[in-house]
Amino acid sequence: MFNPTRDQTRLFFIDAWGKLGRRELLTPLEAMAADIIAHHPEYHALLEAKDSVEREFPPEDGQINPFLHLSLHLAIEEQLSIDQPPGIRALFDAACVRYGERHAAQHDLLEALAETVWTAQRERRAPDGAIYLARARQLAGL
Repeated sequence: MFNPTRDQTRLFFIDAWGKLGRRELLTPLEAMAADIIAHHPEYHALLEAKDSVEREFPPEDGQINPFLHLSLHLAIEEQLSIDQPPGIRALFDAACVRYGERHAAQHDLLEALAETVWTAQRERRAPDGAIYLARARQLAGL
């Protein structure tokens, strides 16, 4: 199992964004990451800054860690590609219809996934797919 460090994860996003800008060949995963980044113009300057790997994003500052946000998007894309947990793809498709676009539907899943992972870590247990789907359905108003 691939288990990158914080810095490796950050460099992956920075490199993918840089490669896209330089029109270099991207791996399929880098292309997916670059597409996600393209939908987040608020992160572009950060990904181009020299100190972005070392920056801290403490929750008490009231901002989400951009690298965590991008990583959650990437995790959701993987979940959708394999429909895991089962039913996530159908829920997402219904949310896309409701919103009329893909990105807002992804943000419902992202929020539900973040809550599910946080709860599982706090309670020292595995994430519960059923709870994740129920929360995503609730957030999407489905």
